[in-house]
Amino acid sequence: MTSPALTVRTITAEEHLSFIAAQRSASFLQTPAWAKVKSEWRAESIGWVSTAPDHPGTPGQQGQIVGVALVLYRQLPKIRRFLAYLPEGPVIDWDADDLGAWLAPMAAHLKAKGAFGIRIGPPVINRRWTAAQVKDGIADPAVRSLTTLPPAERSQTGAMVVSELTELGWRPQSVEGGFAAGQPQFNFQIPLTGRTEDEVLKGMNQLWRRNIKKADKAGVVVTQGAMPGASTSSTTEADLAAFHKLYAHTAERDHFTPRPLSYFKTMFSAFSASSAFSALRTEDADPGGRIRLYLAHHEGDLVASTIWIRVGGHTWYSYGASSTEKRDVRGSNAIQWQMIRDSIALGADVYDLRGITDTIDSEDPHVGLIQFKVGTGGEAVEYVGEWDLPLNRVIYKAFDLYMRRRS
Repeated sequence: MTSPALTVRTITAEEHLSFIAAQRSASFLQTPAWAKVKSEWRAESIGWVSTAPDHPGTPGQQGQIVGVALVLYRQLPKIRRFLAYLPEGPVIDWDADDLGAWLAPMAAHLKAKGAFGIRIGPPVINRRWTAAQVKDGIADPAVRSLTTLPPAERSQTGAMVVSELTELGWRPQSVEGGFAAGQPQFNFQIPLTGRTEDEVLKGMNQLWRRNIKKADKAGVVVTQGAMPGASTSSTTEADLAAFHKLYAHTAERDHFTPRPLSYFKTMFSAFSASSAFSALRTEDADPGGRIRLYLAHHEGDLVASTIWIRVGGHTWYSYGASSTEKRDVRGSNAIQWQMIRDSIALGADVYDLRGITDTIDSEDPHVGLIQFKVGTGGEAVEYVGEWDLPLNRVIYKAFDLYMRRRS
């Protein structure tokens, strides 16, 4: 095939969204709304534009946008040089024969903007493991990591991307316990395409099905709180405050640092804004992005709360919180099941429970998270991970050394 002739330029948010609208799946981290959430970073929407007349081997007609990305620029202290970060992006043709033809003009554009290095997170799956494989691995004392288990599927595209990025001088980022430098490399997902609620429920393990029934019998009620278009209402403020109180409680119990309430207010404002996904919506199908807050109550007490996001055919469980008291009413199972059901009703292709570690050692404290997600009957997936390209080797080396010392 002929290599595509492409240039990269700054594009408007409207152009960015218009391209995302045509994709069945693109990360919410690659939408202009995410730039508003990460306001401490300078943001830019960029687009790949076809420069050759349309013919076999070119990705589009001359002048047409054929790829997009959200770039977040993090400035180094005291000097005007930036790390250009494309979380879970860019949104390009990763099956292309010549990735260099796509990445070279991007590197030139970002270097001209003052970037000393680039970090990307190709949305390309490398390997998959079934829930049964993961379960058996946890039960086997000789198995300590997903990476030592033969996968159910190896991706030809994933292998090609890893090989070509290496040849082009990109550097894979270190992974500790399955978590990459930025976004998780290992996720747990439930395929939904062509499946009914009953089929998904039957795919769950016995404990999950029993806990869903137990929650229903106990009277757990799951409702939606802050919805798009309601970001300034008093109900939204109260719901988000209730979520955050429970989230802070969860953080203290599970020993992680919580984000402030202001972060979630910004998140809902950005993704709920009428302009945030206007280019993605149709009158009837609502094919684009949306953010929802779910609340699970038992006898008036908030026992679980979660944030759900959707772009195209991909839905995500983004944040979650649960009470230590009343865990026996299984609010977490009930709220997850409601988000899955809503994803199915909207015609989603996948429900994404986000990051897991690669650890399946039964003695590891992280294994409980995997066991909870494995019970849904989905699959563990490994992405190709995050990769860096140094543009100024001296500055990049100093930055890399600084980050290694911090970690």
